Amino acid sequence: MQLLKLVAKQLTVGEPLPFNVRDELGSLLLACGQVLRSDAQLEMLLGRGMYADVEEIRALAAGRKVAVATPTVFARWNQLPWALDVLLKNVSVEAGFVAACEELAQELIRLVQRDPDVALFQATRQESHQLRNYGLTHAMFVATGVLLLAQRLGWSEARQLTAVQAALTMNLSIVDLQGRFAVHGRMTEEQRAQLRAHPDTAEAQLRAAGVEDEEWLQAVREHHEHADGQGYPRGLSQVSELAELLRLMDVFMAKISRRESRPALAVKEAERQAYALMPGSPFVAALVKEVGIYPPGELVNLASGERAVVIRRGASMSTPLVAALTDRKGLPITQTPKRDCAQREFSIAALESDKTLVSRVPLERLYGLLT
Repeated sequence: MQLLKLVAKQLTVGEPLPFNVRDELGSLLLACGQVLRSDAQLEMLLGRGMYADVEEIRALAAGRKVAVATPTVFARWNQLPWALDVLLKNVSVEAGFVAACEELAQELIRLVQRDPDVALFQATRQESHQLRNYGLTHAMFVATGVLLLAQRLGWSEARQLTAVQAALTMNLSIVDLQGRFAVHGRMTEEQRAQLRAHPDTAEAQLRAAGVEDEEWLQAVREHHEHADGQGYPRGLSQVSELAELLRLMDVFMAKISRRESRPALAVKEAERQAYALMPGSPFVAALVKEVGIYPPGELVNLASGERAVVIRRGASMSTPLVAALTDRKGLPITQTPKRDCAQREFSIAALESDKTLVSRVPLERLYGLLT
């Protein structure tokens, strides 16, 4: 496949795409017929690099139809933040907000249930081009973690849905602020005040939009409260169970996310800090059991000398399945052979610090083409 880099004038927000849009590695980002949801989505994709198959461009010029590529599971994940962006920006004007929020939450639930390891991979790797949209991706990854823990703890499907919706909307009033802070690393006093007020602001916006689920609303209102009374905005010492789960995943996902001002924390260290923050919490215990210490998306060095990325959890926390990204000498390779870390030769020796390694490889090559 020969790829041609696209420019802004070839694409129109709000109209069906005339061709399939791919990244520089050929992985599908948007299928022909899908719609760019916002100027922000277009700007982010242009910054990342958008490409089309030259043959499809020629077919259009000749008046022929372009075959629609079936969206992979990764392309569906890529669409979620933009669907959330549209949902949250229209919270005050969208009459069908509650139904739209449930529809989005159900799509996330379907994707997580289809392949939980791919879901964890998305949350752990968090590519650098996502920084400006941190508020959107963070909400999505918190919702992913909340769902996985709720399932592990045996919550009903109805309560799992409530938990996901609360995670997606808890920061709805500061989504743009989160993105700016992730990029610039500083806030004005006015922005700090906005941050401290956001639980109450979000609850009020949700009520005005028609949300009547009190567990959802209470969790949003209390997700920054601490049992020691040192949280905000009210300094409560007793909070709801769902609010406690939201707080844990909010903090955990923030710690394993990079900023311009700091690197991401290793998952193992973030779990240790979570235990220190909430000692004895059943949620922390569930987090460690569910995520492990080498979750999908984590980069590691193997005893063989190869550098690899974890793609699936294994029988134990220290023995995941990985895909090699380099040979034994550390040189990049075109294939990504699978390695079982339960075998001594391929046991994990250390974490890998070069987080750019995985961005050079199409995810379809790591997992196979999933549709």
